[in-house]
Amino acid sequence: MTRIAFVGLGNMGAGMAARQAAAGHEVLAFDLSQAAMDRAAAAGCIPAASVAEAVKGADTVITMLPAGPHVRAVYGEEVLPHASKSALLIDCSTIDMDSARAVGDLARTRGFKFADAPVSGGIMAAEAGTLAFMVGCEEVDYPAFEAVLQPMARAVFHAGGLGSGQAAKICNNMLLGISMIGVCEAFALAEKLGLDPERFYEIGSKSSGQCWSLSTYCPWPGPVETAPSNRDYEGGFLTALMLKDLKLAQEAAAKAGATTPLGGQAEALYALFDGLGYGQKDFSAMLQMFRGRLDTLQAPGA
Repeated sequence: MTRIAFVGLGNMGAGMAARQAAAGHEVLAFDLSQAAMDRAAAAGCIPAASVAEAVKGADTVITMLPAGPHVRAVYGEEVLPHASKSALLIDCSTIDMDSARAVGDLARTRGFKFADAPVSGGIMAAEAGTLAFMVGCEEVDYPAFEAVLQPMARAVFHAGGLGSGQAAKICNNMLLGISMIGVCEAFALAEKLGLDPERFYEIGSKSSGQCWSLSTYCPWPGPVETAPSNRDYEGGFLTALMLKDLKLAQEAAAKAGATTPLGGQAEALYALFDGLGYGQKDFSAMLQMFRGRLDTLQAPGA
């Protein structure tokens, strides 16, 4: 039985840890939230009293943390001093490339194999074990990392060397955020022009405007049964998380000297939507802002 330490049991980490437990692995889980620890225990994980306790003797350490400073601190202060040198270290957080490379370099200088492996797919995919992983690591080490990620994945990609996983993630999510805005605008316009939205979906999903945001994650309730739009935009991929990823993309673009005007406009629109109190709604709920129908959404805590 493989022993896995899983650190970070938030919106994504909880489902991911549960999938590892369901695959028959011994999962020692840790989070600062007791409620998260209780949910992990109910899913078959073993609660650990600390990060150090979780990683001691683990074959693999997986982390899913909020931001770069958290990853730097957890690895530098708790994982690297206490994990076995033979353990595979996998950070699935979405963070800045500089932090990913700094932590990876530190791990490798201490004799560890490390990968940055951010994910795509949202909360439902984490719970279903159908995430897409973008892995940045040494090519020779990739097969071992891929095998560990399989219970949580529908697809695992080797993006390149250290930090490449983060590069792939922020580019992918910038594209996703932009495309969703386009789809939401199109539905809002179709409605104003008197075109039945479901008829527009039928046409658009089979025409040149077809894209994942339309055909798989439709923001208009009805056409795609599994889309968050049919659950009052609950679950899915939170607006606040999309905003975080777009900020990372813009920061990376500025450092690289890349021109990303649509990425900047997308960041501004999601920042507006988040500022209105809808950061915990799925990012496809942006449709209701374009429709002028924010009254159909209940902001969390309202």
